[in-house]
Amino acid sequence: MSWTGWLIFIVIVQVIHFLGTWKLYIKAGRQAWEAAVPVYNAVVLMKIINRPWWWTILLFIPIVNLIMFPVIWTETLRSFGKNSTTDTVLGILTFGLYIYYVNYTQDVNHIKDRSLIPRTSGGDWISSILFAVVAATVVHTYVMQPFTIPTSSLEKTLLVGDFLFVSKFHYGARAPMTPISFPMVHDTIPVLKSKSYLKNLQIPYFRLPGFQKIKRNDIVVFSWPPDTLTNITNPRSAVDIKPLDKKSNYVKRCVGLPGDSLEVRDGYVYINGKQNVLPGRTKLQFSYWVTYKSPQLRLSENQLFELYGITDGTVELNQETSEYRIAAVTDEVANRLKNHPNVASIRKATSPPGQMDIQRYYDENNNIVTNTKVIFPNSGLVQWNTDHMGPLYIPEAGKTVAITPESLPLYQRIIEVYEGSEIGIDNKISQSGTQVLLNGSPIAEYTFKLDYYWMMGDNRNNSQDARMWGFVPFTHVVGKPVFVWMSWDTNAKGIMNKIRWDRMFTTVGGDDEPVSYFKFFLILVAGWYIFSYFRKKRKAKK
Repeated sequence: MSWTGWLIFIVIVQVIHFLGTWKLYIKAGRQAWEAAVPVYNAVVLMKIINRPWWWTILLFIPIVNLIMFPVIWTETLRSFGKNSTTDTVLGILTFGLYIYYVNYTQDVNHIKDRSLIPRTSGGDWISSILFAVVAATVVHTYVMQPFTIPTSSLEKTLLVGDFLFVSKFHYGARAPMTPISFPMVHDTIPVLKSKSYLKNLQIPYFRLPGFQKIKRNDIVVFSWPPDTLTNITNPRSAVDIKPLDKKSNYVKRCVGLPGDSLEVRDGYVYINGKQNVLPGRTKLQFSYWVTYKSPQLRLSENQLFELYGITDGTVELNQETSEYRIAAVTDEVANRLKNHPNVASIRKATSPPGQMDIQRYYDENNNIVTNTKVIFPNSGLVQWNTDHMGPLYIPEAGKTVAITPESLPLYQRIIEVYEGSEIGIDNKISQSGTQVLLNGSPIAEYTFKLDYYWMMGDNRNNSQDARMWGFVPFTHVVGKPVFVWMSWDTNAKGIMNKIRWDRMFTTVGGDDEPVSYFKFFLILVAGWYIFSYFRKKRKAKK
């Protein structure tokens, strides 16, 4: 729904509110017209129901307002003596329209100084829980969101099982676009395993101002760009088109900024012709093929981890060359591994320039059913692979590029989706011979409306990133990971060993090795506990 549509909807809601409450406003000592003025009527209503004015703000925050509206309906009824369970249930089940019945048919009096203390312990609990959910939803949506690392694409910097706090305010919090949604969950309700939202009603994209721009090599959480949940390595998997704010969240490193010319050579990123210099804490990893002098004495996964810190271990055996593929290996570890007495040779598992990456899919009878190009732009016009691709230009807002049949595959999705349907514009690209058409009109160039970024994982041979699906628009940016508050190793034995104590309360960014601030947190908690204990004791004496 466009902003115009939402404005009309808000006007309709205001009319409904006026018609259903104007008599109650008069009985509360106010003027009838005060029930008709948008926003002001809500401030007056807060005075009538003896609640703080700032509750009005909560009524305009998506998702939070879904909790607040039933509260306001109930509070309005109680302010005019309708305190029974029946009144409360009718008020909620009729979406507040029961107030019409009270407004026009009931001789009620306004209770100006009614008690706000719940009459039962159950009511007290419900009130506390509701406002805890409201506060948590506001923090979760606009300030800080918890996030879990599910894959090893940023291995060494962020580990599988890291629990992060992701800042929404660094780059500016993106307001929810799906207003009818379960609070504090993403796309699925836990336990029930069902969708947490209704996608038919959408709010146009809006973002609060941030205080920092995305910098090169920042780790960023963003909404996965492809429109559907189709597994990118299995085009036959189920499709489910999701709203922008309900797309799956990914976390990668931003190696390319708007306006950059980017190229990947042998797995390394080059920006404007120069190799990208990564922060000191970053550990690039690649897969390697290893040949052992005595295969029966090859290094086990445990030995690879204990000796070299390699977490992925031996992945597969190449029957033709008798080589073992070992994943997540840094250059430093590769040089050390080369000197092992049982290693005959070691080589990086990269594709040569000009060789396209092809993914084969098999049916239940092990027959090849399709060959799919899995490298952006998936057009077949460029001979790229995950180790060698580009150069390509990363679009910048306000900058213009030539649009030709050759460059179109790089930017068609940008124009149609990111600069089109996702922000309410109906863009359609087509071709007539060698002529490119935008909404039926010939174009030779295009000026971008948004900034775009190139996101990649540090584990270069085990990362589903921009090399597969292309640019990430700024509209898809969720936030910046700033803090690891917990880290859980599912492969370790024993509960105490499963907790990575050295990663507790560590920062995500920086050049140096991460330092745990967990002990300082414990000292702070202990200090607060002691302070609170003696303060209560002093009050008790008084």
